[in-house]
Amino acid sequence: MKSVSVGEKSVLIMCGDYMEDYEVMVPFYVLQAFGVAVDCISPGKQSGHKCFTAVHDFMGFQLYTELPGHLFTLNSCFDNVKLESYDALIIPGGRFVELLSVDDKVISIITKFAEAGKPIATSCHSQLLLAAAGLLKGKKCTAFPSLKPIIELAGGIWWEQPGIQSVLDITACLKDGNILSSIGWPAHGEYLNVLLHSMGAKMLKTREISVLFLCGDYVEDYEMNVPFRALQGLGCKVDVISPNKKNRESCVSAIYDDEGTHQLSSEKRGHNIYMTADWNKDVSVDGYDCVVVPGGRSPELLVMDENVVGLVKKFVDKDKVIAAVGQGKWLLAAAGALKGKRCASSDGMKVTVKMGGGELTESEGCVSDGKLVTATGWPELPAFVSQLTKLLGLSVVF
Repeated sequence: MKSVSVGEKSVLIMCGDYMEDYEVMVPFYVLQAFGVAVDCISPGKQSGHKCFTAVHDFMGFQLYTELPGHLFTLNSCFDNVKLESYDALIIPGGRFVELLSVDDKVISIITKFAEAGKPIATSCHSQLLLAAAGLLKGKKCTAFPSLKPIIELAGGIWWEQPGIQSVLDITACLKDGNILSSIGWPAHGEYLNVLLHSMGAKMLKTREISVLFLCGDYVEDYEMNVPFRALQGLGCKVDVISPNKKNRESCVSAIYDDEGTHQLSSEKRGHNIYMTADWNKDVSVDGYDCVVVPGGRSPELLVMDENVVGLVKKFVDKDKVIAAVGQGKWLLAAAGALKGKRCASSDGMKVTVKMGGGELTESEGCVSDGKLVTATGWPELPAFVSQLTKLLGLSVVF
């Protein structure tokens, strides 16, 4: 089991097969980016074992659709965990909580965090475990709406964010004492903010920051959402646009995961990515401090649109912060943003970086050079978020 340094903040995540993909990975990566040690455990599994994740999103049916997500690797052993080492407990949503709700050892862990007054962060369906542990009596709580009768039967006070018409409207994270609850991953910006504050963090910034994400269909799921939610959590204004898409329209994301059976990662459908502003070829670069280009196959679409390439060139000309992950460097190369710059690159992007005039740095998964930040792919997102936020003058201190 990974040891936690004295004085270092640390968090425990309770995991299981078919936990919601974003609801485990976003806090796992974002907290690490801000210097928090994160251990992940699951009943009956050891460090190095894997859990299947599930993508939950609305895709035109009466209830959300469940799709296969990633293979998530645990980094700690359930039976050896030392609860006193942790400052907070996170329980993602997903179907696994039904199984864990009757596991006495799991309930005992949750109860001990509650007795210690430490934050317990829940989302979507994981409030079921709070009910099983008898922690909801007299507590205000929110969750996916199907949990309302369970929360009320457990003695909790149901709270629902008003005015929700679509996924984009879901933004609230409710705090009552040490219990944090949210409807699900769409509220991750506020969820991260509330969780960090509950752990004693202060978010520091020199000024208001605005960031623009460029994406298209088959954008890499984690590479789009993890930095997006991290920046939201720090109070930044964050917009997502895509050619010819209007505000609240969506792009489909793609999941790329090394399953150990092929030369390349497989591709699966991921979550929907919702636009927050209309596409406008004359978008004001002066309104943003930074542009971020996630990877996946999305950059292959963007690089064929001269208006998108021209937009990135404007960010270069105005000496703004520019960031890309994975195949996102394809668009930066076309815009001349890599010339003379050190770049992190996986094998698949090495030729593109060289043709774009960049200097390959193979020893690092994430590299900053001036106002350029690049990362090889989603496994380097903690370093990418850390370096990007520092460039933008943002920090989290405990």
